[in-house]
Amino acid sequence: MRMSRLLVRTLREAPADAEVASHQLLVRAGYIRRLASGVYTFLPLGLRVLHRVEQVIREELDAVGCQELLMPALHPIELWEQSGRAAMFGSDALPAMTVEARGGTFVLGPTHEEVVTVTVSAEVESYRQMPLTVYQFQVKFRDEARPRFGLLRTRELIMADAYSFDVDKEAMQSSYQTVFDAYLRIFERLGLHVTPVEAESGAIGGDVNHEFMVPSAVGEDHFVSCASCGYAANVEAATRGVARVAAGGGGPTSAGPVVEHHTPGRPGITDVVAYFADQGATAADFLKSLAVFDADGRPTLVLVPGDREARLPSGWRLFEDADFDSNPSLVKGYIGPSGQQEHGIRVVADTGISRPGPWITGANRPDHHMTGAVLDRDFNVDAWGSFAEVVSGDACPHCGGAVELVRSVEAAHTFQLGHKYSEVMPGSTFVAADGGEATFSMGCYGMGVSRLLAVVAEEHHDERGLAWPPEVAPYQVHLAALGAGRSPEVGAAADQLYGQLIAAGVEVLYDDRDVSPGVKFADADLLGTPVRLVIGAKGLARGVVEWRSRATGEERELPMDGVVATLAGG
Repeated sequence: MRMSRLLVRTLREAPADAEVASHQLLVRAGYIRRLASGVYTFLPLGLRVLHRVEQVIREELDAVGCQELLMPALHPIELWEQSGRAAMFGSDALPAMTVEARGGTFVLGPTHEEVVTVTVSAEVESYRQMPLTVYQFQVKFRDEARPRFGLLRTRELIMADAYSFDVDKEAMQSSYQTVFDAYLRIFERLGLHVTPVEAESGAIGGDVNHEFMVPSAVGEDHFVSCASCGYAANVEAATRGVARVAAGGGGPTSAGPVVEHHTPGRPGITDVVAYFADQGATAADFLKSLAVFDADGRPTLVLVPGDREARLPSGWRLFEDADFDSNPSLVKGYIGPSGQQEHGIRVVADTGISRPGPWITGANRPDHHMTGAVLDRDFNVDAWGSFAEVVSGDACPHCGGAVELVRSVEAAHTFQLGHKYSEVMPGSTFVAADGGEATFSMGCYGMGVSRLLAVVAEEHHDERGLAWPPEVAPYQVHLAALGAGRSPEVGAAADQLYGQLIAAGVEVLYDDRDVSPGVKFADADLLGTPVRLVIGAKGLARGVVEWRSRATGEERELPMDGVVATLAGG
Protein backbone atom coordinates (compact mmCIF):
# COMPACT_ATOMS: atom_id res chain seq x y z
CA MET A 1 0.00 0.00 0.00
CA ARG A 2 1.27 3.44 -0.95
CA MET A 3 0.80 6.04 1.77
CA SER A 4 -0.15 8.58 -0.86
CA ARG A 5 -3.31 6.49 -1.39
CA LEU A 6 -3.90 5.24 2.16
CA LEU A 7 -6.84 6.60 4.13
CA VAL A 8 -4.80 7.87 7.07
CA ARG A 9 -4.18 11.21 8.71
CA THR A 10 -1.66 11.25 11.50
CA LEU A 11 -2.03 13.73 14.34
CA ARG A 12 0.75 15.41 16.28
CA GLU A 13 -1.49 15.96 19.33
CA ALA A 14 -3.75 13.48 21.10
CA PRO A 15 -7.46 14.27 21.49
CA ALA A 16 -8.45 15.79 24.82
CA ASP A 17 -10.54 12.77 25.86
CA ALA A 18 -7.70 10.27 25.36
CA GLU A 19 -6.45 9.44 28.88
CA VAL A 20 -4.19 6.43 28.23
CA ALA A 21 -1.34 5.80 25.81
CA SER A 22 -3.13 3.18 23.71
CA HIS A 23 -6.09 5.48 23.08
CA GLN A 24 -3.85 8.44 22.30
CA LEU A 25 -1.63 6.52 19.89
CA LEU A 26 -4.37 4.59 18.06
CA VAL A 27 -6.11 7.90 17.33
CA ARG A 28 -2.95 9.85 16.51
CA ALA A 29 -1.72 7.12 14.17
CA GLY A 30 -5.04 6.97 12.30
CA TYR A 31 -6.07 3.47 13.37
CA ILE A 32 -9.42 4.44 14.91
CA ARG A 33 -11.78 7.41 15.05
CA ARG A 34 -14.48 8.14 17.64
CA LEU A 35 -18.05 8.24 16.35
CA ALA A 36 -19.80 8.54 19.73
CA SER A 37 -18.99 7.80 23.35
CA GLY A 38 -17.76 4.20 23.43
CA VAL A 39 -18.29 3.74 19.66
CA TYR A 40 -15.35 3.70 17.23
CA THR A 41 -14.67 3.37 13.50
CA PHE A 42 -11.73 1.19 12.47
CA LEU A 43 -9.88 2.90 9.65
CA PRO A 44 -7.88 0.73 7.19
CA LEU A 45 -4.80 0.41 9.40
CA GLY A 46 -6.89 -0.45 12.44
CA LEU A 47 -8.92 -3.00 10.53
CA ARG A 48 -5.75 -4.72 9.31
CA VAL A 49 -4.57 -5.12 12.91
CA LEU A 50 -8.02 -6.35 13.91
CA HIS A 51 -7.90 -8.98 11.16
CA ARG A 52 -4.39 -10.04 12.19
CA VAL A 53 -5.55 -10.59 15.77
CA GLU A 54 -8.57 -12.53 14.51
CA GLN A 55 -6.32 -14.71 12.37
CA VAL A 56 -4.12 -15.65 15.33
CA ILE A 57 -7.22 -16.62 17.31
CA ARG A 58 -8.69 -18.51 14.37
CA GLU A 59 -5.51 -20.51 13.76
CA GLU A 60 -5.17 -21.61 17.39
CA LEU A 61 -8.84 -22.52 17.83
CA ASP A 62 -8.99 -24.36 14.51
CA ALA A 63 -5.87 -26.28 15.50
CA VAL A 64 -7.70 -27.85 18.46
CA GLY A 65 -10.79 -28.75 16.47
CA CYS A 66 -13.05 -25.76 17.08
CA GLN A 67 -15.47 -24.82 14.29
CA GLU A 68 -16.26 -21.25 13.23
CA LEU A 69 -19.82 -20.09 12.69
CA LEU A 70 -21.63 -16.75 12.81
CA MET A 71 -24.73 -16.10 14.90
CA PRO A 72 -27.04 -13.08 14.71
CA ALA A 73 -26.40 -9.96 16.74
CA LEU A 74 -30.18 -9.49 17.12
CA HIS A 75 -31.79 -11.91 19.58
CA PRO A 76 -35.53 -12.33 20.22
CA ILE A 77 -36.03 -11.25 23.81
CA GLU A 78 -38.02 -14.43 24.45
CA LEU A 79 -34.74 -16.41 24.49
CA TRP A 80 -33.43 -14.24 27.30
CA GLU A 81 -36.70 -14.53 29.18
CA GLN A 82 -36.44 -18.32 28.96
CA SER A 83 -32.96 -18.26 30.50
CA GLY A 84 -34.07 -15.79 33.18
CA ARG A 85 -31.41 -13.26 32.28
CA ALA A 86 -33.82 -10.67 30.88
CA ALA A 87 -34.57 -9.71 34.49
CA MET A 88 -30.94 -8.62 34.84
CA PHE A 89 -31.05 -6.10 31.98
CA GLY A 90 -29.95 -2.63 33.01
CA SER A 91 -27.72 -3.86 35.84
CA ASP A 92 -23.95 -3.41 35.92
CA ALA A 93 -23.65 -7.19 35.65
CA LEU A 94 -25.58 -7.30 32.37
CA PRO A 95 -25.85 -3.85 30.70
CA ALA A 96 -27.82 -5.12 27.71
CA MET A 97 -29.60 -2.94 25.15
CA THR A 98 -32.89 -3.72 23.41
CA VAL A 99 -34.59 -2.39 20.29
CA GLU A 100 -38.24 -2.38 19.27
CA ALA A 101 -38.94 -3.64 15.77
CA ARG A 102 -41.93 -4.83 13.74
CA GLY A 103 -41.08 -8.37 14.74
CA GLY A 104 -41.16 -7.55 18.45
CA THR A 105 -38.48 -6.73 21.00
CA PHE A 106 -34.91 -7.75 20.21
CA VAL A 107 -31.78 -7.80 22.31
CA LEU A 108 -28.60 -6.33 20.86
CA GLY A 109 -26.52 -9.31 21.89
CA PRO A 110 -24.06 -8.65 24.73
CA THR A 111 -23.18 -12.37 24.70
CA HIS A 112 -24.54 -15.48 22.97
CA GLU A 113 -25.16 -18.29 25.48
CA GLU A 114 -28.90 -18.46 24.78
CA VAL A 115 -28.54 -18.32 21.00
CA VAL A 116 -25.76 -20.89 20.76
CA THR A 117 -27.62 -23.29 23.05
CA VAL A 118 -30.73 -23.39 20.88
CA THR A 119 -28.63 -23.37 17.68
CA VAL A 120 -26.44 -26.34 18.57
CA SER A 121 -29.28 -28.23 20.28
CA ALA A 122 -31.23 -28.19 17.04
CA GLU A 123 -28.33 -29.81 15.16
CA VAL A 124 -26.83 -32.25 17.69
CA GLU A 125 -28.96 -35.31 18.47
CA SER A 126 -26.49 -37.90 19.78
CA TYR A 127 -23.55 -38.24 22.13
CA ARG A 128 -21.60 -39.43 19.08
CA GLN A 129 -21.50 -35.84 17.77
CA MET A 130 -19.54 -34.60 20.78
CA PRO A 131 -17.26 -33.15 21.99
CA LEU A 132 -18.13 -30.07 19.96
CA THR A 133 -16.78 -26.53 20.27
CA VAL A 134 -17.95 -23.66 18.07
CA TYR A 135 -16.75 -20.06 17.95
CA GLN A 136 -17.47 -16.82 16.16
CA PHE A 137 -16.24 -13.26 15.65
CA GLN A 138 -19.23 -11.06 16.35
CA VAL A 139 -20.15 -7.53 17.37
CA LYS A 140 -21.42 -7.22 20.96
CA PHE A 141 -23.37 -4.36 22.49
CA ARG A 142 -23.15 -3.32 26.13
CA ASP A 143 -24.70 -0.23 27.65
CA GLU A 144 -21.62 0.76 29.61
CA ALA A 145 -22.34 3.47 32.17
CA ARG A 146 -18.93 5.03 31.63
CA PRO A 147 -17.11 4.16 28.41
CA ARG A 148 -13.47 5.19 28.68
CA PHE A 149 -9.88 4.51 27.68
CA GLY A 150 -10.68 4.18 23.97
CA LEU A 151 -11.13 0.54 23.00
CA LEU A 152 -10.62 -0.74 26.55
CA ARG A 153 -14.22 0.01 27.60
CA THR A 154 -16.76 0.53 24.82
CA ARG A 155 -20.47 0.20 24.09
CA GLU A 156 -19.84 -1.71 20.87
CA LEU A 157 -17.05 -4.27 20.70
CA ILE A 158 -15.89 -7.18 18.59
CA MET A 159 -15.53 -10.45 20.47
CA ALA A 160 -14.28 -13.93 19.72
CA ASP A 161 -16.64 -16.09 21.75
CA ALA A 162 -16.52 -19.89 21.84
CA TYR A 163 -18.91 -22.48 23.31
CA SER A 164 -18.23 -26.14 24.06
CA PHE A 165 -20.83 -28.92 24.27
CA ASP A 166 -20.08 -32.22 26.00
CA VAL A 167 -21.83 -35.32 27.30
CA ASP A 168 -20.95 -34.79 30.98
CA LYS A 169 -18.99 -32.70 33.44
CA GLU A 170 -15.71 -34.61 33.04
CA ALA A 171 -15.78 -34.25 29.26
CA MET A 172 -16.65 -30.56 29.61
CA GLN A 173 -13.67 -30.02 31.88
CA SER A 174 -11.43 -31.63 29.24
CA SER A 175 -12.80 -29.32 26.53
CA TYR A 176 -12.38 -26.37 28.89
CA GLN A 177 -8.70 -27.20 29.40
CA THR A 178 -8.19 -27.53 25.65
CA VAL A 179 -9.52 -24.03 24.96
CA PHE A 180 -7.76 -22.67 28.06
CA ASP A 181 -4.41 -23.88 26.68
CA ALA A 182 -5.23 -22.47 23.23
CA TYR A 183 -5.87 -19.09 24.83
CA LEU A 184 -2.42 -19.16 26.44
CA ARG A 185 -0.84 -19.80 23.02
CA ILE A 186 -2.87 -16.95 21.50
CA PHE A 187 -1.64 -14.48 24.06
CA GLU A 188 1.93 -15.63 23.65
CA ARG A 189 1.71 -14.97 19.90
CA LEU A 190 0.20 -11.55 20.56
CA GLY A 191 3.15 -10.60 22.74
CA LEU A 192 1.10 -10.39 25.94
CA HIS A 193 2.11 -11.75 29.34
CA VAL A 194 -1.14 -12.98 30.87
CA THR A 195 -1.96 -14.45 34.25
CA PRO A 196 -5.04 -16.71 34.43
CA VAL A 197 -6.79 -15.99 37.72
CA GLU A 198 -9.79 -17.37 39.59
CA ALA A 199 -12.76 -15.05 39.14
CA GLU A 200 -16.43 -14.39 39.82
CA SER A 201 -18.83 -15.69 37.17
CA GLY A 202 -21.14 -12.67 37.23
CA ALA A 203 -24.10 -12.70 34.83
CA ILE A 204 -22.65 -15.55 32.74
CA GLY A 205 -22.80 -18.15 35.52
CA GLY A 206 -21.03 -21.45 36.14
CA ASP A 207 -19.05 -22.95 38.99
CA VAL A 208 -15.49 -22.52 37.69
CA ASN A 209 -14.16 -19.61 35.65
CA HIS A 210 -10.93 -17.79 34.93
CA GLU A 211 -9.99 -14.31 33.81
CA PHE A 212 -6.84 -13.82 31.74
CA MET A 213 -5.27 -10.69 33.17
CA VAL A 214 -2.54 -8.52 31.65
CA PRO A 215 -0.66 -6.45 34.25
CA SER A 216 -1.05 -2.80 33.27
CA ALA A 217 -0.60 0.57 34.91
CA VAL A 218 -3.87 1.74 33.34
CA GLY A 219 -5.95 -1.33 34.18
CA GLU A 220 -9.31 -0.92 35.90
CA ASP A 221 -9.10 -4.40 37.46
CA HIS A 222 -6.81 -5.90 40.07
CA PHE A 223 -5.81 -9.44 40.84
CA VAL A 224 -4.14 -10.99 43.85
CA SER A 225 -0.90 -12.87 43.24
CA CYS A 226 1.25 -15.03 45.50
CA ALA A 227 4.86 -15.35 44.37
CA SER A 228 5.45 -18.27 46.75
CA CYS A 229 2.89 -20.76 45.43
CA GLY A 230 1.42 -19.18 42.27
CA TYR A 231 -2.07 -18.54 43.68
CA ALA A 232 -3.85 -15.88 41.62
CA ALA A 233 -7.42 -14.56 41.80
CA ASN A 234 -9.39 -11.51 40.83
CA VAL A 235 -9.96 -9.26 43.84
CA GLU A 236 -13.68 -10.11 43.62
CA ALA A 237 -12.92 -13.81 44.10
CA ALA A 238 -9.73 -13.69 46.20
CA THR A 239 -9.69 -14.97 49.77
CA ARG A 240 -7.30 -14.39 52.63
CA GLY A 241 -5.42 -17.01 54.59
CA VAL A 242 -6.41 -15.77 58.03
CA ALA A 243 -7.20 -18.56 60.48
CA ARG A 244 -10.19 -18.38 62.82
CA VAL A 245 -9.01 -17.99 66.40
CA ALA A 246 -10.82 -20.44 68.68
CA ALA A 247 -12.76 -19.17 71.65
CA GLY A 248 -10.40 -18.57 74.53
CA GLY A 249 -7.43 -19.25 72.30
CA GLY A 250 -5.25 -16.19 72.25
CA GLY A 251 -7.63 -13.40 73.18
CA PRO A 252 -6.75 -10.72 75.73
CA THR A 253 -6.89 -12.19 79.25
CA SER A 254 -7.79 -8.83 80.78
CA ALA A 255 -10.55 -7.73 78.46
CA GLY A 256 -12.51 -4.96 80.12
CA PRO A 257 -16.26 -4.51 80.22
CA VAL A 258 -18.34 -3.16 77.37
CA VAL A 259 -18.79 0.61 77.65
CA GLU A 260 -21.49 2.50 75.78
CA HIS A 261 -20.72 5.96 74.36
CA HIS A 262 -23.03 8.73 73.15
CA THR A 263 -21.91 9.48 69.58
CA PRO A 264 -24.58 11.81 68.13
CA GLY A 265 -24.58 12.38 64.37
CA ARG A 266 -21.77 9.87 63.66
CA PRO A 267 -23.29 7.01 61.64
CA GLY A 268 -20.27 6.55 59.35
CA ILE A 269 -16.92 4.89 60.04
CA THR A 270 -14.90 8.04 59.33
CA ASP A 271 -16.77 10.18 61.84
CA VAL A 272 -16.70 7.48 64.53
CA VAL A 273 -12.95 6.94 64.12
CA ALA A 274 -12.45 10.67 64.58
CA TYR A 275 -14.57 10.57 67.75
CA PHE A 276 -12.41 7.85 69.36
CA ALA A 277 -9.08 9.09 67.97
CA ASP A 278 -8.04 10.59 71.32
CA GLN A 279 -8.18 7.05 72.74
CA GLY A 280 -5.66 5.87 70.14
CA ALA A 281 -8.26 4.00 68.09
CA THR A 282 -7.83 3.48 64.34
CA ALA A 283 -10.21 2.12 61.72
CA ALA A 284 -8.73 -1.35 62.28
CA ASP A 285 -10.21 -1.37 65.81
CA PHE A 286 -13.77 -1.03 64.51
CA LEU A 287 -16.27 -3.52 63.17
CA LYS A 288 -18.21 -2.49 60.10
CA SER A 289 -21.66 -4.05 60.32
CA LEU A 290 -23.61 -4.31 57.05
CA ALA A 291 -27.28 -5.29 57.05
CA VAL A 292 -28.03 -7.41 53.98
CA PHE A 293 -30.30 -10.08 52.61
CA ASP A 294 -28.31 -13.12 51.59
CA ALA A 295 -28.94 -15.16 48.45
CA ASP A 296 -31.71 -17.10 50.26
CA GLY A 297 -33.45 -13.93 51.38
CA ARG A 298 -32.46 -14.22 55.06
CA PRO A 299 -31.68 -11.01 57.01
CA THR A 300 -27.97 -11.21 57.65
CA LEU A 301 -25.36 -9.07 59.35
CA VAL A 302 -21.95 -9.02 57.65
CA LEU A 303 -18.96 -8.03 59.81
CA VAL A 304 -15.73 -6.74 58.27
CA PRO A 305 -12.74 -4.91 59.75
CA GLY A 306 -13.23 -1.16 59.84
CA ASP A 307 -10.19 -0.52 57.67
CA ARG A 308 -11.45 -2.73 54.81
CA GLU A 309 -14.07 -2.34 52.12
CA ALA A 310 -16.78 -4.99 52.20
CA ARG A 311 -17.27 -7.46 49.36
CA LEU A 312 -20.68 -9.11 49.19
CA PRO A 313 -21.27 -12.43 47.43
CA SER A 314 -23.27 -12.48 44.22
CA GLY A 315 -27.01 -12.37 44.91
CA TRP A 316 -26.71 -10.58 48.26
CA ARG A 317 -28.12 -7.06 48.61
CA LEU A 318 -27.87 -4.29 51.16
CA PHE A 319 -30.88 -3.27 53.25
CA GLU A 320 -33.03 -0.42 52.04
CA ASP A 321 -34.95 1.91 54.36
CA ALA A 322 -38.07 -0.28 54.35
CA ASP A 323 -35.96 -3.28 55.33
CA PHE A 324 -34.69 -1.50 58.43
CA ASP A 325 -38.27 -0.75 59.42
CA SER A 326 -39.01 -4.49 59.32
CA ASN A 327 -35.91 -5.37 61.38
CA PRO A 328 -35.81 -2.89 64.33
CA SER A 329 -32.82 -4.58 65.98
CA LEU A 330 -30.69 -3.26 63.11
CA VAL A 331 -30.43 0.50 63.68
CA LYS A 332 -29.16 2.16 60.52
CA GLY A 333 -25.77 3.78 61.10
CA TYR A 334 -25.36 2.29 64.58
CA ILE A 335 -25.55 -1.47 64.00
CA GLY A 336 -23.62 -3.87 66.18
CA PRO A 337 -23.51 -7.70 66.33
CA SER A 338 -24.42 -8.13 69.99
CA GLY A 339 -27.63 -10.09 70.51
CA GLN A 340 -28.68 -10.10 66.86
CA GLN A 341 -29.28 -13.86 66.68
CA GLU A 342 -32.03 -13.44 69.30
CA HIS A 343 -33.91 -11.33 66.75
CA GLY A 344 -33.54 -13.86 63.93
CA ILE A 345 -30.54 -12.15 62.34
CA ARG A 346 -27.79 -14.41 61.03
CA VAL A 347 -24.27 -13.05 61.71
CA VAL A 348 -21.45 -13.82 59.30
CA ALA A 349 -17.96 -12.39 59.50
CA ASP A 350 -14.83 -11.93 57.46
CA THR A 351 -11.91 -14.03 58.66
CA GLY A 352 -10.02 -10.78 59.26
CA ILE A 353 -11.95 -10.24 62.51
CA SER A 354 -11.19 -13.67 63.92
CA ARG A 355 -9.12 -12.14 66.73
CA PRO A 356 -11.28 -11.82 69.87
CA GLY A 357 -10.93 -8.05 70.20
CA PRO A 358 -11.77 -5.86 71.96
CA TRP A 359 -13.74 -4.12 69.18
CA ILE A 360 -15.62 -0.85 68.80
CA THR A 361 -19.08 -1.46 67.33
CA GLY A 362 -22.49 0.08 66.98
CA ALA A 363 -24.64 -0.18 70.14
CA ASN A 364 -27.90 -1.00 68.30
CA ARG A 365 -29.59 2.22 69.31
CA PRO A 366 -29.46 5.65 67.65
CA ASP A 367 -26.42 7.87 68.29
CA HIS A 368 -24.55 5.27 70.36
CA HIS A 369 -21.48 3.06 69.93
CA MET A 370 -19.75 0.78 72.37
CA THR A 371 -16.15 -0.14 73.11
CA GLY A 372 -14.74 -3.34 74.56
CA ALA A 373 -16.84 -5.86 72.58
CA VAL A 374 -15.14 -9.27 72.61
CA LEU A 375 -15.83 -12.12 70.19
CA ASP A 376 -17.53 -15.17 71.78
CA ARG A 377 -18.23 -13.15 74.94
CA ASP A 378 -20.29 -10.17 73.76
CA PHE A 379 -21.21 -11.35 70.29
CA ASN A 380 -21.13 -14.57 68.28
CA VAL A 381 -20.54 -15.40 64.63
CA ASP A 382 -22.63 -18.03 62.84
CA ALA A 383 -20.38 -18.45 59.80
CA TRP A 384 -17.00 -17.27 58.58
CA GLY A 385 -15.97 -16.32 55.07
CA SER A 386 -14.15 -13.82 52.89
CA PHE A 387 -16.26 -10.67 52.96
CA ALA A 388 -13.55 -7.99 52.74
CA GLU A 389 -11.40 -6.95 49.82
CA VAL A 390 -7.92 -8.42 49.82
CA VAL A 391 -4.96 -6.00 49.85
CA SER A 392 -1.23 -6.37 49.33
CA GLY A 393 0.46 -8.03 52.29
CA ASP A 394 -2.49 -10.25 53.23
CA ALA A 395 -1.79 -13.94 53.76
CA CYS A 396 -2.18 -16.32 50.84
CA PRO A 397 -5.04 -18.78 51.46
CA HIS A 398 -2.95 -21.63 50.02
CA CYS A 399 0.51 -21.23 51.53
CA GLY A 400 0.32 -18.35 54.00
CA GLY A 401 2.82 -16.20 52.14
CA ALA A 402 2.22 -12.50 51.48
CA VAL A 403 0.14 -11.71 48.41
CA GLU A 404 0.52 -8.74 46.09
CA LEU A 405 -2.25 -6.72 44.44
CA VAL A 406 -1.56 -6.32 40.71
CA ARG A 407 -3.30 -3.69 38.58
CA SER A 408 -4.40 -5.22 35.30
CA VAL A 409 -6.62 -5.35 32.22
CA GLU A 410 -8.92 -8.29 31.56
CA ALA A 411 -8.09 -9.79 28.15
CA ALA A 412 -10.39 -12.84 28.24
CA HIS A 413 -12.79 -14.78 30.45
CA THR A 414 -13.63 -18.49 30.39
CA PHE A 415 -16.47 -20.32 32.18
CA GLN A 416 -17.45 -23.88 33.02
CA LEU A 417 -21.21 -23.44 32.64
CA GLY A 418 -22.31 -27.00 33.24
CA HIS A 419 -26.11 -27.22 32.76
CA LYS A 420 -26.94 -23.56 33.51
CA TYR A 421 -28.38 -22.90 30.03
CA SER A 422 -29.05 -26.37 28.68
CA GLU A 423 -31.44 -27.09 31.56
CA VAL A 424 -33.64 -24.08 30.82
CA MET A 425 -33.47 -23.59 27.06
CA PRO A 426 -36.01 -25.74 25.16
CA GLY A 427 -34.81 -28.88 23.36
CA SER A 428 -31.32 -28.85 24.89
CA THR A 429 -31.02 -32.62 25.19
CA PHE A 430 -29.39 -35.45 23.27
CA VAL A 431 -29.48 -39.22 23.15
CA ALA A 432 -26.90 -40.56 25.61
CA ALA A 433 -24.79 -43.70 25.23
CA ASP A 434 -27.29 -45.72 27.28
CA GLY A 435 -30.13 -44.67 25.01
CA GLY A 436 -31.64 -42.27 27.51
CA GLU A 437 -32.06 -38.51 27.30
CA ALA A 438 -29.24 -36.31 28.65
CA THR A 439 -28.50 -32.59 28.96
CA PHE A 440 -25.51 -30.84 27.40
CA SER A 441 -22.66 -29.87 29.70
CA MET A 442 -21.35 -26.54 28.41
CA GLY A 443 -18.40 -24.21 28.62
CA CYS A 444 -18.03 -20.71 27.20
CA TYR A 445 -15.00 -18.62 26.36
CA GLY A 446 -14.79 -14.92 25.49
CA MET A 447 -11.95 -12.80 24.17
CA GLY A 448 -12.46 -9.12 23.29
CA VAL A 449 -10.78 -8.78 19.90
CA SER A 450 -11.21 -5.02 19.57
CA ARG A 451 -10.11 -4.57 23.18
CA LEU A 452 -6.97 -6.59 22.42
CA LEU A 453 -5.83 -3.88 20.01
CA ALA A 454 -5.71 -1.50 22.94
CA VAL A 455 -4.16 -4.08 25.29
CA VAL A 456 -1.37 -4.87 22.81
CA ALA A 457 -0.85 -1.17 22.05
CA GLU A 458 -0.67 -0.41 25.76
CA GLU A 459 2.08 -3.00 26.21
CA HIS A 460 3.99 -2.27 22.99
CA HIS A 461 4.71 1.43 22.57
CA ASP A 462 7.27 4.07 23.52
CA GLU A 463 7.44 7.85 23.56
CA ARG A 464 7.58 7.96 19.74
CA GLY A 465 4.57 5.78 19.01
CA LEU A 466 3.35 2.23 18.57
CA ALA A 467 5.66 -0.78 18.23
CA TRP A 468 3.50 -3.68 17.02
CA PRO A 469 4.64 -7.30 17.48
CA PRO A 470 5.08 -8.92 14.03
CA GLU A 471 2.04 -11.20 14.49
CA VAL A 472 -0.38 -8.27 14.62
CA ALA A 473 1.34 -5.41 12.77
CA PRO A 474 -0.73 -3.97 9.88
CA TYR A 475 2.35 -4.25 7.65
CA GLN A 476 5.68 -5.93 8.22
CA VAL A 477 7.80 -3.29 6.48
CA HIS A 478 7.59 0.50 6.30
CA LEU A 479 9.50 1.59 3.19
CA ALA A 480 10.44 5.26 2.95
CA ALA A 481 11.96 6.96 -0.08
CA LEU A 482 13.86 10.13 0.83
CA GLY A 483 14.15 12.95 -1.70
CA ALA A 484 12.49 11.05 -4.53
CA GLY A 485 11.07 14.31 -5.87
CA ARG A 486 14.59 15.66 -6.37
CA SER A 487 16.17 12.37 -7.39
CA PRO A 488 14.34 10.22 -9.98
CA GLU A 489 16.88 7.48 -9.30
CA VAL A 490 15.78 7.20 -5.66
CA GLY A 491 12.13 7.07 -6.66
CA ALA A 492 12.79 4.41 -9.29
CA ALA A 493 14.84 2.29 -6.85
CA ALA A 494 12.17 2.54 -4.16
CA ASP A 495 9.43 1.64 -6.63
CA GLN A 496 11.41 -1.36 -7.80
CA LEU A 497 12.13 -2.57 -4.25
CA TYR A 498 8.47 -2.12 -3.33
CA GLY A 499 7.40 -4.29 -6.24
CA GLN A 500 9.97 -6.96 -5.42
CA LEU A 501 8.93 -7.16 -1.78
CA ILE A 502 5.25 -7.44 -2.70
CA ALA A 503 6.06 -10.21 -5.18
CA ALA A 504 7.98 -12.05 -2.45
CA GLY A 505 4.91 -11.96 -0.17
CA VAL A 506 6.15 -9.24 2.17
CA GLU A 507 3.45 -6.83 3.37
CA VAL A 508 4.76 -3.32 2.76
CA LEU A 509 3.55 0.17 3.59
CA TYR A 510 5.36 2.41 1.09
CA ASP A 511 5.76 6.06 2.07
CA ASP A 512 5.93 7.63 -1.38
CA ARG A 513 4.66 11.01 -0.22
CA ASP A 514 6.44 14.24 -1.11
CA VAL A 515 7.13 15.29 2.48
CA SER A 516 10.27 15.89 4.51
CA PRO A 517 12.39 13.04 5.91
CA GLY A 518 11.50 14.21 9.44
CA VAL A 519 7.78 13.77 8.78
CA LYS A 520 8.35 10.34 7.24
CA PHE A 521 10.47 9.16 10.17
CA ALA A 522 8.01 10.51 12.75
CA ASP A 523 5.09 8.80 11.03
CA ALA A 524 6.99 5.53 10.71
CA ASP A 525 7.67 5.54 14.45
CA LEU A 526 4.07 6.51 15.22
CA LEU A 527 2.53 3.80 13.02
CA GLY A 528 4.80 1.16 14.55
CA THR A 529 5.51 -1.41 11.82
CA PRO A 530 8.27 -3.85 12.88
CA VAL A 531 10.86 -2.89 10.22
CA ARG A 532 11.67 0.42 8.56
CA LEU A 533 13.61 0.53 5.28
CA VAL A 534 14.99 3.83 3.99
CA ILE A 535 16.29 4.50 0.49
CA GLY A 536 18.17 7.78 0.05
CA ALA A 537 20.56 9.22 -2.50
CA LYS A 538 23.69 8.56 -0.42
CA GLY A 539 22.79 4.96 0.38
CA LEU A 540 21.73 4.31 -3.20
CA ALA A 541 25.13 5.53 -4.42
CA ARG A 542 26.73 2.89 -2.20
CA GLY A 543 24.18 0.22 -3.09
CA VAL A 544 22.70 -0.10 0.42
CA VAL A 545 19.36 0.31 2.16
CA GLU A 546 19.04 1.45 5.77
CA TRP A 547 17.26 -1.14 7.97
CA ARG A 548 15.88 -0.33 11.42
CA SER A 549 14.00 -2.38 14.02
CA ARG A 550 11.08 -0.47 15.54
CA ALA A 551 11.08 -2.58 18.71
CA THR A 552 14.77 -2.41 19.58
CA GLY A 553 16.04 0.60 17.63
CA GLU A 554 18.81 -1.53 16.09
CA GLU A 555 20.06 -0.14 12.78
CA ARG A 556 22.17 -1.63 10.00
CA GLU A 557 22.75 -1.39 6.28
CA LEU A 558 21.64 -4.11 3.87
CA PRO A 559 22.95 -4.53 0.34
CA MET A 560 20.30 -3.48 -2.14
CA ASP A 561 20.36 -6.82 -3.91
CA GLY A 562 19.93 -8.75 -0.64
CA VAL A 563 17.02 -6.88 0.97
CA VAL A 564 14.24 -9.03 -0.48
CA ALA A 565 15.92 -12.32 0.44
CA THR A 566 16.58 -11.07 3.98
CA LEU A 567 13.01 -9.94 4.64
CA ALA A 568 11.20 -12.70 2.76
CA GLY A 569 13.23 -15.25 4.67
CA GLY A 570 12.10 -13.86 8.01
